[in-house]
Amino acid sequence: MNPIFSLVEELQQRREPFAIATVVETYGSVSAKTGSKAVIDQNGLLLAGWVGGGCAESTACQEAYDAIQSGDSTIIDLDLDDEVLGTGMPCGGGMRVYIEPVLPSPSIWLMGHGRVAEVICEMGALLGYDLIVNDLGADAERFPKAHRVISDDLDYAELNPKASDYVVIATQAKGDHESMLRALASDAQYIALIASRKRSRLVMEFLHREGFTEEEIKRVMAPSGMDLNPRTPEEIALCILSEITLVRRQGSGLRMKQKFALEEAQKAERDNLSKFESKAREAG
Repeated sequence: MNPIFSLVEELQQRREPFAIATVVETYGSVSAKTGSKAVIDQNGLLLAGWVGGGCAESTACQEAYDAIQSGDSTIIDLDLDDEVLGTGMPCGGGMRVYIEPVLPSPSIWLMGHGRVAEVICEMGALLGYDLIVNDLGADAERFPKAHRVISDDLDYAELNPKASDYVVIATQAKGDHESMLRALASDAQYIALIASRKRSRLVMEFLHREGFTEEEIKRVMAPSGMDLNPRTPEEIALCILSEITLVRRQGSGLRMKQKFALEEAQKAERDNLSKFESKAREAG
């Protein structure tokens, strides 16, 4: 197997983000050939492969780093024949390089084994998340879409979400405060507690007693989910996943009709301001 493909497989198994840089076009005298590839890690470091040396490699690595941060692929043009405006390596040619970020699917860590948890697992898998269910009452039969089921973690020691992960605690008051300690100690970008107002208040008071600051406790979404006035476990699950989508995609939370109306109003305001400034310049 090609060493680059082996490395790609290894990085995917470790759930580490990386980028693949591929030379898609060359002209003139260049060291890399069309089809040349390189694997670049999340810190912008070349791990394997070749897309040209010196500043060409440096530029590709920087673009790969940016692509991993944004999640968007890009094509860059490297002018290797211009010391001032190009890459600083006059060699009589140039090339185009396609930068493709490869990001692991975000994970939802799910504490609980009730109907809400089951639906979140099923719907979350449809949305492209890796579901990790960590609950003593969970089993693979009830959570067939789960990427992993942990049913023997008494103290939630295996609850180790990454910064890009999401945590949903739906334990129905059984172990919610213990699992919350682990969740808040992590860098998870979203932590939701599905509980009654009274239970949520008790958990927040517990966290205060455990020494967490007000700022740290504010990370917990309780009440959690978007306000869709849910009545059923399925609707509650939809509210939670809607909020996760809002966080992940940095949405506005508005209805699309409201959003478009607001955008149109803002555009009209900008157009009117532009006309006013134009007339002012003409008059002046």
